[in-house]
Amino acid sequence: MEDRIRIFLNNYINGLYFPTVHLTDVIEILIITVIVYEIMLWIKNTKAWMLLKGMIMLGAFFLLAAIFKMHTILFVAKESISVLAIAAVVVFQPELRRALEKLGEKNFLTNVTLFDKSKENQRFSDETRDGIVRACFEMGSVCTGALIVVEQAIHLTEYEVTGIELDCKISSQVLVNIFEHNTPLHDGAVIIRGNRITSATCYLPLSDNMQISKELGTRHRAALGMSEVCDALVIAVSEETGQVSVAMGGQLERGVSKERLTERLNRIQYRSAEKKAKKWKGWRRNEKA
Repeated sequence: MEDRIRIFLNNYINGLYFPTVHLTDVIEILIITVIVYEIMLWIKNTKAWMLLKGMIMLGAFFLLAAIFKMHTILFVAKESISVLAIAAVVVFQPELRRALEKLGEKNFLTNVTLFDKSKENQRFSDETRDGIVRACFEMGSVCTGALIVVEQAIHLTEYEVTGIELDCKISSQVLVNIFEHNTPLHDGAVIIRGNRITSATCYLPLSDNMQISKELGTRHRAALGMSEVCDALVIAVSEETGQVSVAMGGQLERGVSKERLTERLNRIQYRSAEKKAKKWKGWRRNEKA
C-alpha cells in the first residue's frame, strides 16, 4: 500500500509544471497591480463608480438573457456593443481627461498611492465640524445665504474647477467672511475636503425634481441637485429666512437645529470608524461562537 502511494505521489509531482519566475516577471506583476489599483481608485473617487454599477447591472441583465436564451435581446446586445463602447467613452470623457491631466502633472512614482495610508482615514476633525455648524447659524441669524459641500468618498474635482481654488483651514470666521455680501467669493458654493476648503464660488448642478416646493430658490435646488449626483452632504443657508437645510442622497431636510446639523456631520465624520467597529464586533462574535 505504501509503495502504491509513493508511486502515485512521484507520478503526480513529476506531472506538475513549476514555472520559472524571473525578476522581470515580478516587476511586471507589480506594475499591472499598481495600474489596476489606480484604475479602481479612480473609479471609486469619481461619478464613474455610479455609472460602472449601472453598466454591471446591464451586463447582468444580458447574462440572464443568455441563460434563458432570449435570442432577440441577445441579438440587440450583440449589435449594440460597438455603440455602447463609444457611449462609454463619451460618458466618461470628463473623468478620463482629468485622469490623464493628473498623470501628466506628476511623475509616475509620486502619482502611485498604493502605500499612501493618509487617505484611508481622511476625516474632518471636531474643530472643523464645530466651525461649520457655528458659521451656518451665525450666517442664518443675519440671513446671509451660503452653500457648503462636505465631500465624502466621491471626489468633487469636476466641480472644484468651476470655482476659485483655495487651500485654507476651516473656521467659522473664514466661512462667514467668504459668504459675506458683496465679497468676491460669496456667490456660489464652497467645497470642503477633510479639514480644508478646496474651492469657492463653485457651480453646482440644479435638481430636476418637480416635487420640490416652489418656496425654494436656486440655492436649495443646487444643494439637492448636488446630493443627487454624489454622496456629499450639502448645507444650504437661506438668504430669505435664515433657515439651515441639509441635503444628502437626494433628500432635503429643511430648518435643522444646531444639534441636528452636528448629528448629520457626525454620521459622515465617523462613518469609516463605525464600519471598522462593526466589523471588529462581528469578528469577535464569530470567534466566540
